[in-house]
Amino acid sequence: MTPSSQPASEATAQQRRGFWLRTLHQWHWISAAVCLVGMLLFSVTGITLNHASKIEGEPRIDNRQLVLPAELIDALADDDTQTDAPLPPAVSAWLSDKLDTSIGRRMAEWSDGEIYLSMPGPGRDAWISIDRSSGEVEYERTDRGAVSYLNDLHKGRNAGPAWGWFIDLFAIASIVFTVTGLFLLHLHARQRRMTWPWVGLGLVIPVLLALLFIH
Repeated sequence: MTPSSQPASEATAQQRRGFWLRTLHQWHWISAAVCLVGMLLFSVTGITLNHASKIEGEPRIDNRQLVLPAELIDALADDDTQTDAPLPPAVSAWLSDKLDTSIGRRMAEWSDGEIYLSMPGPGRDAWISIDRSSGEVEYERTDRGAVSYLNDLHKGRNAGPAWGWFIDLFAIASIVFTVTGLFLLHLHARQRRMTWPWVGLGLVIPVLLALLFIH
C-alpha cells in the first residue's frame, strides 16, 4: 500500500464508522424514547410480581341482585340459544346501565335455565348470572387493587387485544434498543476495556443462578 493510499483508506474507514455511529445512535435514542415509560412500568411491576403475596391489598367485593323487566324476561324465555353467544342487545344495554359496567358483545354461556357471563379484567374478576325463567340477576365483582391491576397488565392477563398488540410492539422496540446498544458497545469497546467483561457478567450471573438455584 502506498503512503498516499493509506490515509485515503483510513479516511474511508472513519467515514464508515461515523455513519454507523450516527445511525445506531439515532435508532438507539428513538427506541429508548419509545420504550421509556413501558420499560419503567414493566420494571416496577417485575418487582411487584416477584413480591405479590406481600404487597397485594385486600380485595373489595361488590355483589348485587336485580330483576330484569318483564319484556326482557320474555325475550330470554323465547330465545332458543343453547350455545355460547352474546346477550341480546337490549338485555346487554339494560344491564350495562343498571350495573354501571360495560358488557358489549362478550360471549355468555347459555343453558336451559341460566345464562352465565364471565367478565374478568386486569386486577378484577366479575360475573353475571341470569335466571332465564324468573329474570333474577346476580352480579359480583371483585377488585384486587392497583398493584394487582398493574401486575395483570405486565402479564397481559384479561387486558384485551389492544394491550396485547402494545406488548408486542413494546417488545420489538426493546429489541431494537438492546441490539443497537450492543453494536454501540462494539464500536466503543476499544476505548472502554471493561465493556465485554461487563457484558459477559450480565450473561454469567443469570446462567449461574438458573443452574445452581432453580430446580
